[in-house]
Amino acid sequence: MTSLLTPIEILRPQRLEFGPGMVGTVGAWARERGVTRTLVVADAFNAARVDLLALPGQVTVFGEVKPEPDIPNLDKALALAEATGAELVVGFGGGSAMDLAKLVAVLPGSGQTLHEVVGPEKVLGRRVLLAQVPTTSGTGSEAGTRALVTDPATQNKLAVQSRHMLADLAIVDPDLTLTVPAAVTAATGVDAMAHCTEAFTSRKAHPLIDLYALEGIRLVGRYLARAVADGGDREARAGLALASLYGGYCLGPVNTTAGHAVAYPLGTRHHIPHGLACAVIFPHTLAFNAPAMPDKTALVLDALGLPRSAEEAVVSEATTEFCLKLGIEMRLGALGVPRDDLPRMAAEAHAIRRLLDNNPRDLPQDGILRMYETAF
Repeated sequence: MTSLLTPIEILRPQRLEFGPGMVGTVGAWARERGVTRTLVVADAFNAARVDLLALPGQVTVFGEVKPEPDIPNLDKALALAEATGAELVVGFGGGSAMDLAKLVAVLPGSGQTLHEVVGPEKVLGRRVLLAQVPTTSGTGSEAGTRALVTDPATQNKLAVQSRHMLADLAIVDPDLTLTVPAAVTAATGVDAMAHCTEAFTSRKAHPLIDLYALEGIRLVGRYLARAVADGGDREARAGLALASLYGGYCLGPVNTTAGHAVAYPLGTRHHIPHGLACAVIFPHTLAFNAPAMPDKTALVLDALGLPRSAEEAVVSEATTEFCLKLGIEMRLGALGVPRDDLPRMAAEAHAIRRLLDNNPRDLPQDGILRMYETAF
């Protein structure tokens, strides 16, 4: 595990605004910079409320972001970006919209293809401004340098990491999340908590990031059930927005571990929303890692308001119950995953070494398969 003697680099958006009613700041900021052409990358719901951004000049909207964006989805957005010649790209939505916005900001006119920039720090630069405005509390993508897109040919997620994809401006307005349904609130909240938990228990865990990780978990423990029960609870929404932001801080220098690796095939192969996939897997990977990280596992449970333990069975039962009380469906079979696909999923998850190599305990392929079978 890392220590205070381990070097670490922290990157943050150049400007970050947090608080209710801040969404219109995007327009004022764009005016200050003389922006006349903007491309907003959004899902269909948020495309219908782009006026909230109060953007100046010509505003073009790509409103077709898919829940699990793939290369054809990205290609459509890139084509529109080429045609409009935008000076500013705005990601307006959940993690999918913000991830696509990052790629739309760096690829057009660069001479680089998506496959040429997959991996760490291969993007050559960025010639346009980039702003990110999250409307869910889950990914924390507004604060990060990574973008994920699915390759339909392999059904694997391609991960691009680049400091050039860090936002110039991030606006975290928790009032934008008031319309998020209870089921999505629950799943995305567990996703934010999973980002924090996996970073906190990672081989690469660092005291500088532990601060954000543990507080993010505490915020989820304090506010997620409240927001699920009452979507209009503005304090709870603000607490979750902050937890999501802290989770995004965790992703940069530390990143996730087995939880996300095991969850990815649920989205790429069976189109289960990312937050829901992470929620289903969360109890199993936290419990598996408990013997390797007993003290931190106990702190995670305490932060969620659960009894401290490092025993696998106790950890699994407690965190599964935590998710069930939020109304999350925790059975893969009920989510439409066919049992005969579990071995293929385990093989794909085991190949995601960029995440599994961060895990504090070696997770073999048959161990992943057992997790899927237990969750089935």
